[in-house]
This record gives sequence, C-alpha cells and structure tokens, in this order.
Amino acid sequence: MNKKTVRELINSKETFRIERTTSTTDQDKFCRAICAFSNDLPKSGKPGYLLIGVSDDGNLCGLQVTDEMLKYFAGLRTDGNILPIPTMTVDHVSFDNGDVIVVKVLPSTEPPVRYKGRCHIRIGPRKDIATLTEENILSEKRLSSLKSFDMSPCREASLPDLDIAAFSRIYLPKAIAEDVLESERRDIKDQLSSLRLYDKQADCPTNAAVLLFGKNTKYFFPGAYIQHVLFDGLDNAADILNQNEFSGNLVSMLPRLEAFVETSVIQKRPSPVSMLQEKILVNYPQWAIRELLMNAVMHRDYRSNTPTKFYQYKDRLEIVNPGGLYGNARPENFPDVNDYRNPVIAEALRVMGYVNKFNRGIARVQKELVENGNGKAAFTVDKVTVFSVNVTNAKAENVSAGTDATLDAKELVLSDKSLKILKLCSIGSHAKKEMLHLIGVTYQTANVRNLINPLIQAGCLAPIEDDKSKLRNVRFEATAKGLEYLRNRQSITQTEAPVDDLVDNLEPLLFREFE
Repeated sequence: MNKKTVRELINSKETFRIERTTSTTDQDKFCRAICAFSNDLPKSGKPGYLLIGVSDDGNLCGLQVTDEMLKYFAGLRTDGNILPIPTMTVDHVSFDNGDVIVVKVLPSTEPPVRYKGRCHIRIGPRKDIATLTEENILSEKRLSSLKSFDMSPCREASLPDLDIAAFSRIYLPKAIAEDVLESERRDIKDQLSSLRLYDKQADCPTNAAVLLFGKNTKYFFPGAYIQHVLFDGLDNAADILNQNEFSGNLVSMLPRLEAFVETSVIQKRPSPVSMLQEKILVNYPQWAIRELLMNAVMHRDYRSNTPTKFYQYKDRLEIVNPGGLYGNARPENFPDVNDYRNPVIAEALRVMGYVNKFNRGIARVQKELVENGNGKAAFTVDKVTVFSVNVTNAKAENVSAGTDATLDAKELVLSDKSLKILKLCSIGSHAKKEMLHLIGVTYQTANVRNLINPLIQAGCLAPIEDDKSKLRNVRFEATAKGLEYLRNRQSITQTEAPVDDLVDNLEPLLFREFE
C-alpha cells in the first residue's frame, strides 16, 4: 500500500472497516478484529483494515517495524484459531514519525467466521459477539456464494441419516465456546447450519455432515474409506500378510485409524549402544505417519469411488489419494503453497485436534523422518487425478528382495516376551499358539508378528516339521543360533534368570493339557 492510501485510512473516522491500535502483542484483539472484518455483517463487500502503530486520535506512536513483527501478524491467518481461514494481507508503510503495519482483511465467502468458537462482528466502530439472528444472516450470505463440494447439499440424505448424538456430544463442545454453548437455544438444523453442516435452502445435510457424522457414509460416498494392505515383500506381487478397511464416518473412524498406526504400523525395538545403554529404534515416527494420513483424509476427492490406499511394504509405506493438487497449489510451489478442496472437513479436523496448524505439517513431517533415519518423504504431485507419498522404512537396510534379514546372534536384541519364547523353545518344541499361551499372551496376529516372527526371521527358531496343510500347528524349536544367543545373554547379564529356573517356573504349564 502507498503512503497516501494509508494516510487517508489513518485520518478517517474509525468505522466498521477500520480499527486502530498501538499494541503489538494483544493477539486476542487482533484476531477478533480480523474475524469481524471477515464476517462483513453489513455486506459491504469491501475490505477491513487493522492499523497497528496508530492511536485512536490518528497519531503515530513511533513504531519500528521488524521482520519478526510482519511474520507474527501473517501467522495469525493460519494458526488455526480463526476458522474458516481468513483472506488477508500484511504490509507496512514508513512515515517520518513512525511505521504502520496494515492488515487488510477481505470479506469471507464462507461466513460465519469464528475466533476460538465465537462469531465476532463489527457494529459501527465497535466489535461484538453475533446474536443468533446475525449468525443466520451470515449463513444466508454464505448460501449465495460458490460452494465447495463438502459444503454442497447431499440431497439424498436427511437429518435421520446423521448421528446427531455424536455431533452434540463430540463435535459441538469443541467447535463452539462453552459460554456460547450454554446459551444455545437454536434447533439442531440451525446448529448444523452455523457450522456449514446443513443447507437450509435445500433442507438437507451437506456432504461434509454426511462424511463426518453419517450413519452409513459409504452408501452416499462409496470410496470414502481407507484400505490398508500389508505386503510380505517389496511390491504388489508379494503375498498379502494382512489387510484392513477403515470406513464409517470420520468422527468414529479416525480414532480407530490413529490407534492402528500406533499399535500395528509403528514398530520399536531396543538396540545396544554399549554394555549399559541402549536406544530405541523405530521403523517410522508415529506423528509423521499420522500427519500424512490426516492430510490424506483432509485433501482427498470424495467424489471418487477409489479409496485412499495405505500400502505397507517391507521397505516403505505408500499413501495414494484420489485427487491431485487443488486450487492455488501447484507442483512448482508445493508444499509452500496449499489450498483446501474440503474446507469444512479441514476445519473439523482442526476442531477435533487431528490437525494443529495449517500449511506447516509437511515441514515437520520431513524433519521427523530425517531425524529418525527414514530420509525425506517422496511426494508425487504432477498427476492430475492422484496424489501420493512414499516413506522409506528406517530399518530397510535389513531387507532385501526375496529374503528375510538375519542378524548375528551377538547383535540380536529381543524383547522380554520374545526372550521367554526362545527359552521355551530351547527346552521343547511348541506351536505358535502354545508359545503365546505359555507366556500369558493372547493368540493374535500382532503378537505373532511382533514376538515370534522376529525369532524366525533371525534364524533363532525353526520348524521341526513342514506340513503346509497344518501351518497353524507347526511346532518350532530353538536352533543352534538361538541357543548361542541364550548363552551369550546369560554370560553378559548376571541378573538374567537361567534356563533351568524357567523350566521350574513353567513346569506345571508345560505338562498340562493345552486347550
């Protein structure tokens, strides 16, 4: 902005389009003003201006603007507190008696805009909280503007198709400030409409409402699920070890997906650093994988019948999403510039705590992956219909095509439960189910994969029969390598219980009929 324009703004009366302040630290005041300008209750269609460094009487306070100040004010746009994200610019102009920071805020096409759950408006020169009537006016204003897909009406759906209890119990208290919620007197349609989840003109839920709270989401959106496949190799031709489908509305599905990543995808094992120290090796940093999956949920094209693919190979993870880069995001500016195909779903993920700050996750993902030893994620962004990301397994150096990794007996590190299994098999042969039963663990795929398979892959256990027709009943015994490991461990760790003691402790179980 030029000096003449800014001088005119400084000298004009403070109206619903102009606010002056000398403070540079009152974040609540700045955000309330940005929120109110975005809502543009008078429907002027004109931008609002927040002038920092100017007193109420129009005098400059001698402010000296720094780069950190400009970054701070620009960051208010994407810190996740003002939703939907406002359209604004930050500039500054220098005068002889001080600098002025000018925050220009354009009217939102998706009102009502909220700051920390409250809808702020300007009534003349002052700010206030919008009444129910004023919020309805803002909602009607939104209906007249162009809608995104998730904001468009789902005409086949009706109110009974939504899990209203989940909306009221889980989402509403997080989306609306507590004191506002206590005074809430509107019916459920008005409540949903104020959060862009109900189209009052079409008298039906929006697509976002069905995706977030639908009782049968796949009926309306057949591709709205995540397909996880675990391959026993390096490509799709390998055998499938496990597969899962994560479907249902996002409010119920995302916690299941998050728990699955933590318990079944992320694998941790100790690695000795010295005789007295060890470090934990992790195949993938949990937060990074979680963030990539949440981005997939947030940015995918829900009009496609193709699911989000979450494929896990021995050496990498792949996440493939229907829908390429959207809007202002381009291959040449990704990930510095982003845009939102589903702004309502993006807002919901922020409200529910799955996304913390917009447009900053990729940088942190790359940082965590590098620090964990995975290397940077590789994004495929030049395709129109899909978006994909590959993440290398941090332990992939132990994986080669068609073979299992083996470790020297002195280098092998086992968990306490795997160690007990090895000891059991050193004094007798046991089937997998029996091994887990004897150490007090349930027979589940995850326990077999985490406790028994590492012993087999390391060459410490081997089957004593090769009856493929009775694979579940094949019995295993400790190999020479496994016995060597036990001898080395007992010689190093004085507190380790000897094998003979284990036999005495487990003797009643070993000779009891196994069911």
